[in-house]
Amino acid sequence: MGKVLIIGAGGVGTVVANKAAQNSDVFTEIMLASRTQSKCDAIAADVKKRSGVAIKTAKVDADSVAELVGLLNRFKPELVINVALPYQDLSIMDACLECGVNYLDTANYEPKDEAHFEYSWQWAYQDKFKKAGLTAILGCGFDPGVTSIFTAYAAKHHFDEIQYLDIVDCNAGDHGKAFATNFNPEINIREVTQKGKYWENGSWVETEPHEIHKALTYPEIGQKESYVIYHEELESLVKNFPTLKRARFWMTFGQEYLTHLRVIQNIGMARIDEVEYNGVKIVPIQFLKAVLPDPGKLGENYTGQTSIGCRIKGLKNGKERTYYVYNNCSHEAAYKETGAQGVSYTTGVPATIGARMFMQGIWKKPGVFNVEEFNPDPFMEQLNKQGLPWHEIFNEDLELA
Repeated sequence: MGKVLIIGAGGVGTVVANKAAQNSDVFTEIMLASRTQSKCDAIAADVKKRSGVAIKTAKVDADSVAELVGLLNRFKPELVINVALPYQDLSIMDACLECGVNYLDTANYEPKDEAHFEYSWQWAYQDKFKKAGLTAILGCGFDPGVTSIFTAYAAKHHFDEIQYLDIVDCNAGDHGKAFATNFNPEINIREVTQKGKYWENGSWVETEPHEIHKALTYPEIGQKESYVIYHEELESLVKNFPTLKRARFWMTFGQEYLTHLRVIQNIGMARIDEVEYNGVKIVPIQFLKAVLPDPGKLGENYTGQTSIGCRIKGLKNGKERTYYVYNNCSHEAAYKETGAQGVSYTTGVPATIGARMFMQGIWKKPGVFNVEEFNPDPFMEQLNKQGLPWHEIFNEDLELA
């Protein structure tokens, strides 16, 4: 149906390239670009071996609007799938506007010099994209992404009024490393060390990092200690579902991971400001990223599974109802199919499905939109077909009163 340009050659880019090739009826020409072309070439060779589909590669600095514009004008894609760094969202959006190209990402913008993320920067592009007749789809990974679509699906089919939402994210996998992050270490560590925040009774409640926690039971996994953290989809969900009385995001962390995290913070390695070392300015967290295991290479020995879903309470026909919709993803199965671990898979597959929705004209309208603003049904159908089947549980104890 059309050309797609994937920007970013990490674990998620690997999955998107593989899944786009599997959907070559929709993505008739695929290009993968990043700062390091050799990474793109290696992924392209692996995709060719797995699916027989040839994808093009290119070198581009996603911080440079000029370089992005040059590449977009040469390749002329219909859509850019941005799986680069969140710092680069705005430069890619600017280039898309200049070249008349549609846009999709998996994570909202975050300034490089501040551990702070919110949608306001990208929502500010609404009029520009609308005027240009272009679509920008924000947050089309798993969380954000599928969790927001789960919520929209629940609101459409199972509730007259959603009142309580708890997004629960468990990674019960084991990669065999003493300490490693499942996606970009710089982004991951910044995200989980921030203060927590949740929505209650019309306002945000701030907590100390990992202050609120409890053991939650996950399907096929069992009990795992889960912690309230702030996550970006809460911002758009409370806006788009104003009946919500409370919305929280829970994530599991092992004690060994939290101990490493505390040490990293205590010795200053989580700092995002520059320090001088031997006459050279370095950012400690960027140095740490260079010495930690590459998340894109964790898959080979990764065992276990992830379990991510939405636990929802509200009203249907005047009666209280509870609903739990979730997906479990095997790290081993993800690696066998794409050469990437489950966390990359659960982000890359939804990005590809969102791009498919756009290409088919199902999710296509001028402006900037979060995924829950589109029809969830065709996306939910594709989750089952593309490797992330979902399950529903009605009217059981959600453990989260």
